[in-house]
Amino acid sequence: MLQQTQVKTVIPYFYNFTKKYKNLKSLSQCNEKDILKLWEGLGYYRRARNLLASAKKIVKDHKSELPRTLEKIKELPGVGDYTGNALLGLVHNKPTIALDGNVKRVFSRNLNKDANKIDFVKLIKYNEKYLFNTDRNDDFVEALMEFGALVCRPKDPKCLTCCLNKTCKYFKSSNKIKSSNKKMIKNKNYDIFCYINKNKQIALTKKNQVSFLKNFSLPTVKESRTIPVNKNWKFLKNYKNSISNLKLNINLYYKFSKKIPIDYKWHSLANNKEFIPTFTKKIFSQVSTLF
Repeated sequence: MLQQTQVKTVIPYFYNFTKKYKNLKSLSQCNEKDILKLWEGLGYYRRARNLLASAKKIVKDHKSELPRTLEKIKELPGVGDYTGNALLGLVHNKPTIALDGNVKRVFSRNLNKDANKIDFVKLIKYNEKYLFNTDRNDDFVEALMEFGALVCRPKDPKCLTCCLNKTCKYFKSSNKIKSSNKKMIKNKNYDIFCYINKNKQIALTKKNQVSFLKNFSLPTVKESRTIPVNKNWKFLKNYKNSISNLKLNINLYYKFSKKIPIDYKWHSLANNKEFIPTFTKKIFSQVSTLF
């Protein structure tokens, strides 16, 4: 859950999730619809699918125990170097470091060197006897990430009270490196076409090729073009939406219809029991104003 999402956002989801799924076995036996419903609103839904697939694989192939090597742990769906190293340290107390943005910034500032010019794997390997001189590797993995988030912050780092300032080249230097974690914002324009009927239903399909919501049920979504929209579609509203580093400018169109294309299914605008991505919920909210 913490991949790409802040702690304060995750906390209520985490409590609800662990309240329902007490252990790995119970998680491995749930269905995808249930886990997506619990995840609803967190975004990046591939994480939920990967979590479920990983739980099933661990129970089936590893006797419900997390693998103990990075090579094996990276065979789990959605697990790469960062997550794999974090798990090895936190779960198995292995001497390792999870290299996220916070941790890279700590090393980068300590050396007063641009993070893009540092070979972190080589750096850690060369200094492992100094870094891993503890039997509390699990705490060390967590401490580095928290240190970067709370002390060696992207903005206004707490240098004066930092316990590393005696050796930190960033603190001592008059020519400090600049660190930037800004995401490149992409602006996208979309037209969304909604089939609706008098029963307060909207037609949804999984055939849309929208990369950030692939395989989810949506109305027809197309990138905006300069050519005029077919006059059979009525304009409802223009509104904005943001997903990760995408800023979306959306034109919403609708038409009442009894018939819908073969790949579509009717869905109640008032149905809150099934999983619906926040992106789709906002469409529902706009369309509901017609009734």
